[in-house]
Amino acid sequence: MALSQRLEFRQSQALVMTPQLMQAIKLLQLSSLDLAAYVEGELERNPLLERAGEDDGPASAPEPEASFDGDGDQFDAGTEASVSDDWAGAERETSRASMEQGLGTELENVFPDDGGEKTSAVETPPPTYTEWSGSGTGGEDGGYNLEAFVTAEITLGDHLSEQMALAISDPVQRMIGQYLIDMVDETGYLVGDLQTVADKLGAPLAEVEKVLAVLQALDPAGICARSLTECLALQLKERNRFDPAMRALVENLPLLAKRDLAALRRLCAVDDEDLVDMIAEIRNLNPKPGLAFGSTLVQPIVPDVFVRAAPDGSWQVELNSDTLPKVLISQRYHAQVSKTTRNDKDKTYLADCLQTATWLVRALDQRAKTILKVSSEIVRQQDGFFVKGVQHLRPLNLKTVADAIGMHESTVSRVTANKYMATSRGIFELKYFFTSSIAAADGGDAHSAESVRHRIRQLIDAEPPADVLSDDTIVDKLREAGIDIARRTVAKYREAMRIPSSVQRRREKQAANV
Repeated sequence: MALSQRLEFRQSQALVMTPQLMQAIKLLQLSSLDLAAYVEGELERNPLLERAGEDDGPASAPEPEASFDGDGDQFDAGTEASVSDDWAGAERETSRASMEQGLGTELENVFPDDGGEKTSAVETPPPTYTEWSGSGTGGEDGGYNLEAFVTAEITLGDHLSEQMALAISDPVQRMIGQYLIDMVDETGYLVGDLQTVADKLGAPLAEVEKVLAVLQALDPAGICARSLTECLALQLKERNRFDPAMRALVENLPLLAKRDLAALRRLCAVDDEDLVDMIAEIRNLNPKPGLAFGSTLVQPIVPDVFVRAAPDGSWQVELNSDTLPKVLISQRYHAQVSKTTRNDKDKTYLADCLQTATWLVRALDQRAKTILKVSSEIVRQQDGFFVKGVQHLRPLNLKTVADAIGMHESTVSRVTANKYMATSRGIFELKYFFTSSIAAADGGDAHSAESVRHRIRQLIDAEPPADVLSDDTIVDKLREAGIDIARRTVAKYREAMRIPSSVQRRREKQAANV
């Protein structure tokens, strides 16, 4: 067969991920705080972008409507066709984004969380202290210089270093102490092996242990411990309560976590009343003493969407305007600079800035509209939750919402990541409303996993001390209520809610009644 050369024209379709399209996809999955930081960086890099004021007109791209009637017919999806088409095409090719997001089980059981609904709580920031500079009179009028008073956060490392300077005078021991302080994590525990520290510093192990003993005597009590047992022991020693019975209790925390009170009574050689008092004293200790000086500020949750009841009985869904960056393109500045631009390099740079600014404004507009559209469909699907509570939460998946609003599942996945909705029942992450389904025993409508977990918690909270419900009994009661569920599923949900087993609950309630 002879070989020959020839030219052919072939037509095919292929998705091209342009930088602008990748930017739009990236913006969609950012949280409000990350988005604000991103836009702030663009404002610094692009001279044609400027922050919109309260009295400024609309930006180059139309802003989305900030409200939606829960009936589902009044959403205005108007946007640039090129952005919508490119975005939709990209979502068909990209994979579905992931929807999934201590001291261990001993600590969780001995010091349990409060539990409760999945509502947000505004965290209290770490303590701050006011420092005063000696140059107090800085103005010409001889008054106080307000700049001399500054508020600065005191970290755990600074707090320990200041105390060590007074407790240790030997320069070699101070060096060892500072090295150990740098190994303390934010919870106040010493992370690392002392023998390794001794080898690195070329110091005797006994000297390192001696310095550690001094650090463990610093404030707060329990600091620089290497385990939960040692942390509690240090606090008990500081209170002069570390007697042999308490030592036995602290050294057997796994039994305390299992509520095996009979074994603890034998090991501690005390009666029921003394054991209850000792356990109460343990619970009053701080398992993470370093958190009082946390170096990381905890940001409160800022909702992206508000849901309010409308007068006609429907639900009003609004975007939180405070989380929407307000930027616009300075056309006046662009016109002025264009007149003075002469060489091709400057013209190219100016054209790139204009294109980038235009795409950013459009991407922000598209992001806001998409969040509003997805949120409105979630409210429509979960109407029973907003009216009657978590027991009426329906099973819902990404595909159901995506099909209803004509988007791809990956788009819905990105929208629901790191976005929060403020309702009359609290603040919830959008992912909260997507739950798996559990079949009904009578063949009716399926139940959501979240509503089943809520029923399990209600049953356990209402159980009498004399008749603690086993997992099998909970299964029977749920089936009587029309929920077909396996015992292992009940056990999995119970453990996820950090609820002890029936044996442990029975021991705990018997101890409480002693």
